[in-house]
Amino acid sequence: MNIKYLGHSAFEIETKGKKILIDPFLVCAPKYKPENIYDIFVTHGHSDHLGSAIEISKILGAPITAVFELAKYCAQHGAKTNDMGLGSWKDYSWGRVMLVPAFHSSSTPDGQYAGSPCGFIFEIEGQILYHAGDTCLNTEMKMIGDLYQPDIAMLPIGGKYTMDIEHAVKAAEWLGSSAIIPMHYNTFDAIQVDIESFERQIREIGKIPMVLAIESSLT
Repeated sequence: MNIKYLGHSAFEIETKGKKILIDPFLVCAPKYKPENIYDIFVTHGHSDHLGSAIEISKILGAPITAVFELAKYCAQHGAKTNDMGLGSWKDYSWGRVMLVPAFHSSSTPDGQYAGSPCGFIFEIEGQILYHAGDTCLNTEMKMIGDLYQPDIAMLPIGGKYTMDIEHAVKAAEWLGSSAIIPMHYNTFDAIQVDIESFERQIREIGKIPMVLAIESSLT
């Protein structure tokens, strides 16, 4: 499995020759070309997460998995979709996925209600990955740690609109993940952070900070 960071909260995951995209807001990776994409996942409707999902779906035919209201919006704009609710697994040819709560807001770029914001739990090649989406620290993360024990957690750290570093460190403790990938930071002035402080604090609790440069990968 290969995890490529595309900036902000966007990732490409490749497994056994198949690729999936998460929150494909690609302004930080303008040279990236989505190819061989089997599925697209969108945590909520804000433009810095929905990004190019609809356009990629229309070009490549990859379905967008999202909560019902957001999936309906994407379908109305010509995308293929899989609509889901929170709390049950969905099987894919490369693994399975569950939607879990995120504590945030969600609306489409034109202001429509986009359903509940969410995070995703992925089971791929025997590993559990957790992409938290945009969220504050919340006790659902204790449940995720107890039940699913994610090996890798992708957590927002930018503050203002999501968790900050302090709360991401606490989330890492609750989740029990051995490796933490920071996201949703340094894209805009409002979410600038000291990434070295994040790395230091994550190491202090015995976890591995996996700070990925844009378009670099974790294998």
